[in-house]
Amino acid sequence: MNEINPGNFSEIAEFFLLGLSEDPDLQPVLFALFLSTYLVTVLGNLVIILVIVHDSHLHTPMYFFLSNLSFVDICFTTTTIPKMLMNIQLHSKSISYTGCLTQIWFALDFLGLENGILVAMAYDRFVAICHPLRYNVIMNPKLCWLLVLLSFLISVLNAMLHTLMALRLSFCTNLEIPHFFCELAHILKLSCSDILINNILVYVVTGLLGVVPLYGIIFSYTQIVSSVLKIPSADGKYKAFSICVSHLIVVSLFYGTAFGVYLSSTGTLSSRKSAVASVMYTVVTPMMNPFIYSLRNKDMIGALRRLISRTTSFP
Repeated sequence: MNEINPGNFSEIAEFFLLGLSEDPDLQPVLFALFLSTYLVTVLGNLVIILVIVHDSHLHTPMYFFLSNLSFVDICFTTTTIPKMLMNIQLHSKSISYTGCLTQIWFALDFLGLENGILVAMAYDRFVAICHPLRYNVIMNPKLCWLLVLLSFLISVLNAMLHTLMALRLSFCTNLEIPHFFCELAHILKLSCSDILINNILVYVVTGLLGVVPLYGIIFSYTQIVSSVLKIPSADGKYKAFSICVSHLIVVSLFYGTAFGVYLSSTGTLSSRKSAVASVMYTVVTPMMNPFIYSLRNKDMIGALRRLISRTTSFP
């Protein structure tokens, strides 16, 4: 097959996103489904941010991290879904070479940032339950901002490293991506270059930025469970566990679906089925987060009611 010089952007005009299905009859259904999902995700997470910002009772480390998580979820879905909706509406499958690499960069960036914030939230719950008397001293605003900034810097460096490594690749004449957005794994499969270094980098970074943070979360919760079991009263145990339930559900959704897609991409699952599976962590999980944190949280429900009553009281 003929190779295309990666240094000449005019020759690599565009890639083609095949989406979740090529059936023309399914396109209106997919458009309506993803549009409604995107709107629910953006509006739901915006409400979470507004409620936290406007209610002084929620100006705590836990809700600080939650507002950042909601912001990242909005950005993450905005990186992928609008382009898919536009292509469906225009009956097009194309995405420019620059646009594809940009999408890879932002997707990796926000994925890494969400990973870091979930770890920070686990640490916050660990300190709150295992060291309650020192909670305000340990989880001070400076540390909270530092954890978010550290997550941001690590995710930016990771995204930049993978994107720069992708720039060195040359591609064959087949530029069709069996996905609804540009995912790094699919770009590597299309390349005619030697991708050994890229694959090693993917495995190493996945181990460092995926497995290690997950181990940190698991370690935090083993300590939390150990501390909660020492609480004598049943009400105390229930209250302590209830603080962690929402975070545990989000962590299970995020890591369970992300690792499921990662393992399936190295197994026998087809590329199209892998793309369908990736909808879980790229679309469904960001949409579910506001419901998980609001419906199970009395403080959030109370703050939302106060914000609504405050808004409706103005003439």
